[in-house]
Amino acid sequence: MFVALSFILASCWPTSVSFKDKGSMDARWQKFYVTTLESNAPTAALYYPARLTEDLKDGIQNNTRLKLGTNKDSCQVVIEGIIVGYNVSPAAIQQGDNAAKSRLNVSVKFTIFNNVTPKEGEIVEEVMEMTATRFVDFSANDDFTSVEASLIEEVNKQIVQDVINKLMSNW
Repeated sequence: MFVALSFILASCWPTSVSFKDKGSMDARWQKFYVTTLESNAPTAALYYPARLTEDLKDGIQNNTRLKLGTNKDSCQVVIEGIIVGYNVSPAAIQQGDNAAKSRLNVSVKFTIFNNVTPKEGEIVEEVMEMTATRFVDFSANDDFTSVEASLIEEVNKQIVQDVINKLMSNW
């Protein structure tokens, strides 16, 4: 009885455990490249495009099997983007038209290029566009400039996850 139970459990036990994706992306994808994002949002902090670019690189490297390439010609996935929205607005109006909460809204339009040559008879969509729009709320009593860095960190995590989800969607 014990031997049979041990055998059944051993056959069901996973052979490896990993937090990195191994199967939902095209197997031919090995490297990715992210161009420094541009900003068309006049109210965005000057450092924001570079910060989001670096967060994207880190997030993709740490959460997928893709490795960061040194130039876009040698990479199977190339990501470009433009920050199209970055603003603060009232989020929760209370009595007397005062805002209890404010909201940082960020919107980024991404273009993702698949530079893999398709196999014969295979149809591969080579360019995909997506827009990631995310927000984070904060107390209206807080000075935005003093909490902006932590808000950006939180919003960037959400945007990076949106891009990773799109890469994993086997498009």
